[in-house]
Amino acid sequence: MLHVVLFEPEIPPNTGNIARLCACVGAQLHLVHPLGFDLSEKQVRRAGLDYWEHLDVQQHDNWSALKVWMQENLSNEPRMFGLTTKTDESYWNVSFQPNDVLVFGPETRGLPQAIREEINAVTIPMRGDAPVRSLNLSNACSIVVYEALRQLDALN
Repeated sequence: MLHVVLFEPEIPPNTGNIARLCACVGAQLHLVHPLGFDLSEKQVRRAGLDYWEHLDVQQHDNWSALKVWMQENLSNEPRMFGLTTKTDESYWNVSFQPNDVLVFGPETRGLPQAIREEINAVTIPMRGDAPVRSLNLSNACSIVVYEALRQLDALN
């Protein structure tokens, strides 16, 4: 099973899209607080997230709590890959394995340097003269999750 971590996500529709992706492919979603929105049952229902009950989601108070959860609940030390524009190392060079953890930062700030230094920082290549700084969070997540699943032959 792949693990998708959203560190301090800020934009509800991105989190909703990523949650749907995780429900569709069987990845476990981890939300690291603080969140930029409310995930109460009422708000989830109001947003029309009718798939939420089919989602394997864990919420963590902070980055440290996530790491403790991973150590206590995964049989092997997980490999963590943080998506960032602050590296030249392409995710294309990763040979994904079961239980890999894909970490995505908040939309406006990205992953903090301290977290990038703890994990394997990788990027999604873009053209050098791209007029934008990065891809949308939910698009980036979909790209990397599906590449990992393709390598693992997980959906056949």
